[in-house]
Amino acid sequence: MIRRSRYARQPTDKRGQIKDAVSISERPASVEDRAVPGHWEGDLLCGSNNSFIATLVERHTRFVMLAKLPSRHTEAVVDALIKQSKRLPTELYKTLTLDRGLEMADHKRFSMETKIDVYFCDPKSPWQRGLNENTNRLLRQFLHRRTDLSKYTQAELNNIARLLNKRPRKTLDYHSPAERLEECVASIG
Repeated sequence: MIRRSRYARQPTDKRGQIKDAVSISERPASVEDRAVPGHWEGDLLCGSNNSFIATLVERHTRFVMLAKLPSRHTEAVVDALIKQSKRLPTELYKTLTLDRGLEMADHKRFSMETKIDVYFCDPKSPWQRGLNENTNRLLRQFLHRRTDLSKYTQAELNNIARLLNKRPRKTLDYHSPAERLEECVASIG
């Protein structure tokens, strides 16, 4: 018999787990080397008074998109991500990698409506979405930690994303994410 604290959860506890989550280890190899555009990382940025913003960043171009969220509930998050995914050509939106937050428990509906494969990081492994964590740090220059994010309109969030997307990046040979995304769109059409 194994001794445990009386407050320890049993390993068979299924609370907080996302049903049918596909692990990041099953992602295509082309996602890792960032050679092909269309692979995104996503997360929620939290503010005061239970306010949230969805952040999306493309791995190849480092292009950022922000979505205003009315709440952290699954339905609201999935609806906002579906709306954001329709802003780009389908060739530029192939996969989405997220953490294991319950806000994406309805990931199957997202995949069915957008034809985008969703992958989840391993539990307690935020470094597996390092680009998104770095982007969230950059966003904190505009959206401070104790700010009520519900006060921002979608137009204001688009402007913040535009500022980040026009900023040259060393990792892109001092090109901006917007320039790199334009190159990808031009090569498609």
